[in-house]
Amino acid sequence: MSVNLIGEPLTRVDGRAKVTGAARYAADFNQPDQLYAVIVSATIGLGRVTGIESAEVERMPGVAAVIAHSNAQRLPYLPHRAVIDPAVGERLHVLQDDTVRFYGQPVAVVVADTLDHAERAAAALRISYEARRPLVDPADPRTERIAPEAADRSRGDAETAIADASVTIDEIYEIARENHNPMEPHATVAAWNGERLTLWSKSQYLVNEQAEMAAVFGLPVENIEVVCPFIGGAFGTSLRTWPHVTLAALAARHVGRPVKLVLTRRQMFFTTGHRPRTLQRIALGATSDGKLLGVVHEGAGETSRYEQFTEALTTVTDYLYSCPNVRTQYRLVQLDTGTPNHMRGPGEASGIFALESAMDELSYKLGIDPIELRRRNEPRVDEAENKPFSSRSLMQCYELGADRFGWAQRTPEPRSMRDGRLLIGMGAATATYPAFHAPANARVRLLTDGVAEVEAAASDMGPGTYTSMTQVAAEFLGLPFEQVRFRLGRSDYPQTPSHGGSWTMASVGSAIRAACLEVQAQAARRAVEDAGSPAFGASLDDLEWSGGLLHRRGEPSSGLSYQDIVGRTGVPVEANGSAQRDPEVAERYSMHSFGAVFAEVAIDADVGTIRVRRIVGAYGIGRVVNPLLARSQCTGGMIGGMGMALMERTVLDPRDGRPVNSHMADYLMPVNLDIPKLDALFVDEIDPHVNPLGVKGLGEIALVGTAPAIANAVFHATGKRLRTLPIQIEHVLTA
Repeated sequence: MSVNLIGEPLTRVDGRAKVTGAARYAADFNQPDQLYAVIVSATIGLGRVTGIESAEVERMPGVAAVIAHSNAQRLPYLPHRAVIDPAVGERLHVLQDDTVRFYGQPVAVVVADTLDHAERAAAALRISYEARRPLVDPADPRTERIAPEAADRSRGDAETAIADASVTIDEIYEIARENHNPMEPHATVAAWNGERLTLWSKSQYLVNEQAEMAAVFGLPVENIEVVCPFIGGAFGTSLRTWPHVTLAALAARHVGRPVKLVLTRRQMFFTTGHRPRTLQRIALGATSDGKLLGVVHEGAGETSRYEQFTEALTTVTDYLYSCPNVRTQYRLVQLDTGTPNHMRGPGEASGIFALESAMDELSYKLGIDPIELRRRNEPRVDEAENKPFSSRSLMQCYELGADRFGWAQRTPEPRSMRDGRLLIGMGAATATYPAFHAPANARVRLLTDGVAEVEAAASDMGPGTYTSMTQVAAEFLGLPFEQVRFRLGRSDYPQTPSHGGSWTMASVGSAIRAACLEVQAQAARRAVEDAGSPAFGASLDDLEWSGGLLHRRGEPSSGLSYQDIVGRTGVPVEANGSAQRDPEVAERYSMHSFGAVFAEVAIDADVGTIRVRRIVGAYGIGRVVNPLLARSQCTGGMIGGMGMALMERTVLDPRDGRPVNSHMADYLMPVNLDIPKLDALFVDEIDPHVNPLGVKGLGEIALVGTAPAIANAVFHATGKRLRTLPIQIEHVLTA
């Protein structure tokens, strides 16, 4: 019997563990004889530490150690090239010198027998500084802008084309710095056994954390083990290894006992990355009937002075619409802050806000429906790379989404739609994200009881990785869903790429498929070599697997099960599998997901309040492994896009770079009462080129188009074009 599980909306296999508290997160892995560490953060934005008064603190109840640059172990911080580096430059060498590079930088760590004692001692520690005023505003004219590698691209002559165009747009767009703020704070429990280190640590990239800590401490990679079975949200903040992980390990070695270190919510605003504040310029030139003639997209994003963090701020503009003349430019603004990091839809979410806002503005200037304008500029190929798309369903997404949303009922004139005293606006925007793929590995083990164990060093920050990977394995093994156990979250499992970039299913899922096929081949070989097996002596070419049974070709009604084969010897059958994209196929096609997002807002014109009433998103993402999980991903992304559009903004004090709203009272995010009706649809899309599963990934694109759709709806409601995110009440009232 065939088992068809890919495409089924199965509920989460880990759901019960999560709702009953059985799921263990990083801070839950308490160890015997454990101590607690608390970081002391710098209270200046730039300068140096001139003194630390630790004597009295060391005598406080329960205190085991006060560690600072003066007494910390000297760490080698070897070059880290084992996996993809998150930034170019030299990462922060924590507690290795007296230099303060940004506000909140760790300058000491206090270790004590209880968390209460550690917190009290950390608060009592007195540190003196020699302070200088930092540069923390990317708009400050004193800042230095640098061009990262491959920062500029051009085809044709965009400036001339725009100058000669019948209709033009030339505007500036700004997006505030955002912080991730997942439910679970960053946490690490560190324990040494001689020269071997175990880390129970929140990480979206276990093998990266393993390699980074090996480089920091100058140890062989195999001496480090990282464990992380569950992540309580991350959105990119745990893609790299931040200083607190090093501090936990450093403190544990210093005191000779396991140490737990959990960051406070406030500390997560300092040292675990953020979506960089960006400044962008979009210039468009078009014919009177809406055909694009020239596009200029210039963008600048903040980075730290000690590292260069880059993201795909301007890359979407190269391929999204047909245009013969396109120029893009990307610059980094060096600031005295911590290094930014990938945040859901990194680069694309920010860049597409500017581009899609400008396209919407052009549609009004031309008097052409926003969807029709995009249709008139739909490309046949990726014009930047001169390659066909592996699949591109953007127009189908607009058709499906517009029908569900009721776009035809929209009246085009701004301020023309009302619900009583409320102004109603409807906006649309395109979403897109690359269909990434990275080399990945997996292992499958067939047990004597007929159960299959599947292992990969992946992570799960909430999208349902346990469930979807179980579905893939069960389908290719031909087993019932309940007979597959998928395990992740250990660095000693087969290596995988990071759990980010919307490539987990494409990469790890493809590796699991390969491992399943290989374990079937090994099981078949065992069957034909086993003198007591009914298949003994048969030719492998005469046998095939179907519905979890090995049988002669054309005779699927009877055969040997995995349990039959493995049970005879009592020895499990184990196989590894790997997957990577064919470089020839990757070179031949441009691979991306596409989507169309529609938003409706209601605005009280008297007080400027904005309420999102509903959002509809339609997506072309290739094969959908689990529609239930996919819709959950989409609605989560839409909510994140609402925050980006209307709420999220980290404000820095210009005097010292202190985040003044580094707490949940003033850093605004959508809560349950803000959430409108959210609807996610999927275009039937077959893409045989992206990977063996035909999947493209969904987590990032689900956020990408939401903010511009909301901003465009605000314009339709009010007639006021707002080009700064988040859009606030005062913007509506004063624009």
